Amino acid sequence: MEIRFREFDPFNCWIWLRFSNAPGQGERGYIETVFDSWFFLGKLGGFNAETLQVQDEGAELSGMVYDGERAATAMPALMHNMGEMEYRGEWARCWLDLGTSDAIGFDVLINTLRQLDADVVQIEEMLIGGINDDWPVGETPESPFAALSGLE
Repeated sequence: MEIRFREFDPFNCWIWLRFSNAPGQGERGYIETVFDSWFFLGKLGGFNAETLQVQDEGAELSGMVYDGERAATAMPALMHNMGEMEYRGEWARCWLDLGTSDAIGFDVLINTLRQLDADVVQIEEMLIGGINDDWPVGETPESPFAALSGLE
């Protein structure tokens, strides 16, 4: 699976997947479950690099003391919104407002899709950001936070 980053806007980000063949309903179910799960983890602040205490500890975790106060004082890193997964032939795409979530979320998604590629459906290419000229994006969904911030 080739992974490429193109022009990137975290508040208006398209993720594109190209498969070797058009995915069937079962394969689509796996793909959508991956994206839904990833988004919910991000929406709940799971991709906050400021709070990676366990990862930072290293391989020896026995007796580790987790600093709850440090975690509580970290700035939130939350995804805001996700559109529906769309399909066209061997392509799929999904729109996201990644909000303030950290880039570690992409590592988690890429790792998951690489395993899905190995076990379930062959993914030729993953494009993060940008648009495809042969599949116009039209209007992007509104962030549910736009009205609160006066950005409508």
